[in-house]
Amino acid sequence: MTEIAMFRHDGLTVVDSFHTLLNPDCPIPPFIRHLTGISEQMVATAPRFEEVAADILRVSEGAIFVAHNVAFDFNFVKKELDWAGHAFLRRTLCTVRTSRKIFPGLPSYSLGRLCTSLDIPVAHRHRAHGDAAATVQLFEKLMAHDRYQLIPRPANNQ
Repeated sequence: MTEIAMFRHDGLTVVDSFHTLLNPDCPIPPFIRHLTGISEQMVATAPRFEEVAADILRVSEGAIFVAHNVAFDFNFVKKELDWAGHAFLRRTLCTVRTSRKIFPGLPSYSLGRLCTSLDIPVAHRHRAHGDAAATVQLFEKLMAHDRYQLIPRPANNQ
């Protein structure tokens, strides 16, 4: 991992966040450098994952882990936390699957195309903070249109 961004949402608004580049302690593959624009120079002085594990656990404690294609992101974070000696058990919610149910019939459910279809601005695509911020806006639209109650909400926000 070369970057992580997390936003904690209480069902109404973002209440906490965490973002940092990460030093992966290995060369960054050319495909990842090209996709994200993150270079080895950018991460040279960044913290290693284990140095920010406490921040990740703090922001996500007691929360549902929401992501676009959640299995992909969750498994990366879980594996890194396991290596750092921390258990990571969280309920998950996939905005791809949820979008297909709440907004059926769209031409694509990739994050970029879904955001275009739903008029969600995306800054810094394929960067952790930009994609996570767009996912927050997507999550809020999903909640606003969730007539089937697919998205769990805190008891005080129902």
